[in-house]
Amino acid sequence: MEATLDVPPPLDLARTFSRFRTWGADPVNRLGEGVFRRAVRVGGGWHGYELRWTGEPDAPRISVRVPGARRPFVLAAAVAEARRICGADLDLAGFYIAAKADPVLGDLVGRLHGLRPTLMPEPFEMLVGSICAQQVNLTFAFSLRAALVRRFGSSLRVGGETVYVFPEPAILARARVSQLRAMKFSGRKAEYIIGLARSITSGSLDLAAFADRSNEEIIESLTALRGLGRWTAEWFLARGLGRGDVCPAGDLAVRKAFEHFYNRGRGLSERAIRRRAKAWGPHQNLAVHYLLAGQRLARATAGGGT
Repeated sequence: MEATLDVPPPLDLARTFSRFRTWGADPVNRLGEGVFRRAVRVGGGWHGYELRWTGEPDAPRISVRVPGARRPFVLAAAVAEARRICGADLDLAGFYIAAKADPVLGDLVGRLHGLRPTLMPEPFEMLVGSICAQQVNLTFAFSLRAALVRRFGSSLRVGGETVYVFPEPAILARARVSQLRAMKFSGRKAEYIIGLARSITSGSLDLAAFADRSNEEIIESLTALRGLGRWTAEWFLARGLGRGDVCPAGDLAVRKAFEHFYNRGRGLSERAIRRRAKAWGPHQNLAVHYLLAGQRLARATAGGGT
């Protein structure tokens, strides 16, 4: 079964999806040339799907195909998940208008036209990924996450490619710290992931209920868990829930991006970053992602890349 994915332009999917291989292979989110593959959970089962695109960012043509699906609700679930991963419902048009008042962002929206943050549809997957990224570089974080997925996740074939399903909380709740340590996780990170999984399986943490709660309520709930600080909670708000009024100011890469673009490379406090970001109101999330992508672009240009 196949459907057209209607996303308001601009949308540069090649640039948007580049994060799935910038720091290494992602066995859950498989990116190829003009195609993205993943599995969506429908009821108690998983269905692999393909998202394909052609055209320019101002006129993208996007389709979602679920090989072997015979029921419309399976295709509908894949389309809904694909919309989230594409950041289709983020207010990019409003951000572009607001960015004109900021010389830095005004320049970046022209150079990164159509970039949207990818939103993760599975909150547990998002949180575990954030734990993997705590206090390490993203290349190593991606390798940790990939090892966890291949060890504890199931797999299926989609369009001739193997796509892994991110491990369910019930599976990781039964994992042993020693198993994760053997995959180069620190003892604490192993404990954090297993503890998070057990909180979900026991019912003491309901991630689905967060959709209707305020940012501060969510931050309070997550930071009450061992190993989850404000940094993790704010990235969950930004890329798990797609909240616009969030700036993970405690993130090292975010701080360096602000320093690079707004302070000539000199140091900025977390408080100063939050103060500047607050002026962007509901567009903070998009602004942060453009600053991060802009700095990666600047590094690539300086290094002779594109």
